[in-house]
Amino acid sequence: MKHLVIYAHPNPASLNSHLKQALTAHLQNSGHEVVIRDLYQLNLNPILSLEDMIGQRAGRVADDVKQEQEFITWADCITFIHPIWWASLPAILKGYIDRVFSYGFAYCYEQGVQKGLLTGKQAVIISTQGKSHAEYGATGMGSAISLTSDKGIYTYCGLAIKQHLFLEKADRVDANTIRQWTKQIKEIF
Repeated sequence: MKHLVIYAHPNPASLNSHLKQALTAHLQNSGHEVVIRDLYQLNLNPILSLEDMIGQRAGRVADDVKQEQEFITWADCITFIHPIWWASLPAILKGYIDRVFSYGFAYCYEQGVQKGLLTGKQAVIISTQGKSHAEYGATGMGSAISLTSDKGIYTYCGLAIKQHLFLEKADRVDANTIRQWTKQIKEIF
């Protein structure tokens, strides 16, 4: 199977980086093909410009966007690894989605009805968050995050979500919990 990992965290010593490395090793050791797209290392411009918007509607995208779309087209499974910041995706990941999940590539409208174009691909989302599930649940933020990312982005574009892990209290996690999370991630694949 062909796996694309889209990773968004600036710190190479972060928990997110550890999870990315563990997943990559597991997939490669299991005989899968793996491509990692580290958004901070790519230095991809995350700003959707007017030129981008006009180009999308005309079926044209910038070269950097085209390259990312080729990786998405290649992949059978796309895994997103990122923290939850301000109850949302990191800005760099949101900008990546704004530019790369473009009209005519990731979705379109047919007779006024939205259609996802990334069908036949699985998605796994691994999100770390400082808040507990109880804290997000009490405020409704957990449901809101799922709605805006899972439904508003991934399934909207036709991806089949295999799993979305929300790893809680990640800013104060112990080694045993990290081992459990790593095992849980490996079991998904």
